[in-house]
Amino acid sequence: MAATSQETQSAATDEETSVLKIWGRKPLSGCIPISGAKNSVLAILAGTLLCPKQCRISNVPSLADIGKMCQILRALGVKIERNGDALEIDASHVGSDRAPYELVSKLRASFFAVGPLLARLGSARMPLPGGCAIGARPVDLHVRGLQALGAEVRIEQGVVCADVKGRSGRLKGAKIYLDYPSVGATETLMMAATLAEGETTIYNAAREPEVVDLASFCGAMGAIIHGAGTNTITIVGVPELHTVDYPIVPDRIEAGTFLVAAAITHSELSIAPVVPDHLTPIIAKLREIGPQVVIDAPDTVRLIPSELRATDIETLPYPGFPTDMQAQFSALLTLAEGNSVITETVFENRLRHVAELSRMGADIRVKGQNAIVRGVHGLSGVPVMATDLRAAAALVIAGLAADGMTIVKGLHHLDRGYDNIEQKLRNVGAHLERVKVPTERVDNLADSAEALV
Repeated sequence: MAATSQETQSAATDEETSVLKIWGRKPLSGCIPISGAKNSVLAILAGTLLCPKQCRISNVPSLADIGKMCQILRALGVKIERNGDALEIDASHVGSDRAPYELVSKLRASFFAVGPLLARLGSARMPLPGGCAIGARPVDLHVRGLQALGAEVRIEQGVVCADVKGRSGRLKGAKIYLDYPSVGATETLMMAATLAEGETTIYNAAREPEVVDLASFCGAMGAIIHGAGTNTITIVGVPELHTVDYPIVPDRIEAGTFLVAAAITHSELSIAPVVPDHLTPIIAKLREIGPQVVIDAPDTVRLIPSELRATDIETLPYPGFPTDMQAQFSALLTLAEGNSVITETVFENRLRHVAELSRMGADIRVKGQNAIVRGVHGLSGVPVMATDLRAAAALVIAGLAADGMTIVKGLHHLDRGYDNIEQKLRNVGAHLERVKVPTERVDNLADSAEALV
């Protein structure tokens, strides 16, 4: 299988590092295509472990995280081939219940596999996961839920070891209450319950569209799942699942990112395909800030620019404002008239992009989990460092609106969640370029932008 562009781009050598040069203040126009949802693909890839037959998933973006998840599945014995935007997956011969630490440590979503492995094989050995350093994301909700389903779970030397108790070799349906509507725990337990004996009910379940997409995928394989998209999900276990050909839902966070890019550059821009209902909190906040957002067709949204006004934002589980859009809106509000307050309630370390936006001339003060943003007249292009996936997107957005040239380092974060973002933006008029430069020159961010080209 040929390596994808994002998988290749993220593998920089020790001597060279890729950076993104952005020449700002270029008007955008046209329509940007939206890729399949990264967070849906990662969970659904884990879900293919439930099926002893071949599956096909389409509308799969080329992302570093998806490449890592495929590596983990291959290490478990799954055969995967990419054909265009589709993945052909054969999990008929899963030969291992143990995922390698060196892969799991790089991707938190790899922990999704523990539920399907346990349901399919009766055992799972999964190292505690890694991922973006945006805050603590413990797996205690997953563990307690699996225990409620009849699994014996223990943590030994950083590895979660889970085994099905009882002679049947199957998990048992149970009533599970989640202390917090965790997406990961909801998805892990929902997948585990699809092959359990009897009925499972998950209370205070996550309601995100990606949870619904996973439930639809499992349902297309023959699982019986009711209530996905509400806070109570019921799963009736079945003995076996069957093959499926399933398209991934559009990525609401990528869609929101490009809408913010249009707003900050005062550009009229369309995005498609999307599910407008998935964008409800994003569209509501954009309208508060000033731009018009028009639904032109069932799968097309268009932003009409306007002067930017301050607003307050608080991140919450879906259908609240998504934490994955907080950084991008932080960039947008730096140029809004007035004072805005952004409150991050989901992850405790998700305001680290503030320091980099401040380097560009933003006026932002952080107090605890609050960022007070005072609008300024303009941003200036400087070298900046991405600290996580959505922070990287925020810096790209800020660079599109800044005077001069912005250089964004840390593109391995960006490549985790945005498929071919440079080309998509170039196609609508942005002026940006990915280049490789000697690592020692990039590391010194005190250098001028010109020294890095």
